[in-house]
Amino acid sequence: MNTQSSSAHDVSFDIVPRAHRPLKPRTHGLTEIRAPYYSTFGTRHLQDVLDVAGQWVDGIKWAGGSFALVPKEQVRAFSDIAHEHGAYVSSGGWIETVLRYGEDAVDAYLREAKEVGFDTIEISTGFIMLPTSGLLRLVERVTAAGLKAKPELGIQIGSGGDSGEAELAAEGAKDVGDLIERARRTLEAGADIVMIESEGITENVTEWNTAAVASIINGVGLENVMFEAADGPVFEWYIKHYGNEVNLFVDHSQILQLEGLRQNIWGNKSTWGRVINPMFS
Repeated sequence: MNTQSSSAHDVSFDIVPRAHRPLKPRTHGLTEIRAPYYSTFGTRHLQDVLDVAGQWVDGIKWAGGSFALVPKEQVRAFSDIAHEHGAYVSSGGWIETVLRYGEDAVDAYLREAKEVGFDTIEISTGFIMLPTSGLLRLVERVTAAGLKAKPELGIQIGSGGDSGEAELAAEGAKDVGDLIERARRTLEAGADIVMIESEGITENVTEWNTAAVASIINGVGLENVMFEAADGPVFEWYIKHYGNEVNLFVDHSQILQLEGLRQNIWGNKSTWGRVINPMFS
């Protein structure tokens, strides 16, 4: 049984030891949550969520350009609440849309992202054919603007939206080796972390491609990647196979369920009592 005391965290029932979880700001075991998108909510809801579970949230992400449908002062208010709770603010994959309008639009996007308090720009490539050289230039552009770059890479062509399983299967998949090489090069170019698209791996597939996950972790490093895992069986699988230091993106409704697994205070028949991460003095 792991023996890490929870006393460093502000929690009830800290008489019960848990698997070790470092205090924020963390460099591994990150949990990034979805801001309004599938579920529309406002700043009061975010405030409530982070008041209750903010110590387990490392970042929030606006998916699918949803921030572009909200008044600027509201986006800024979301950022302020996240920062007050020690969480970063990230865009989702909207740069794919902005790129259609050229260099000036990209620069304007980055300027406004800073104005509304974004810390990180996600650079998704699922819908577009972007060569590695172009991806590296985007990483450099984002970092030059004073923001953190988070390339999102995947093996499924056409990923990033709500396309069905059959539609994606018809598009085909890319080799995981290409993803690993692109991830390494973006990290060398200054990317902060690489988001791994779930489609083609654990989402909209007839069978999970767990071999791809192993190749990515072995090839890029567990600490350098974050996996999309906004589904209970998926994030449980990651914790079961890679421990509580794997970086995961989930829905905001799943924070405590995921954190219970990370800390080994709950689980199901295959994870209950098995998530161990000792901390020695």
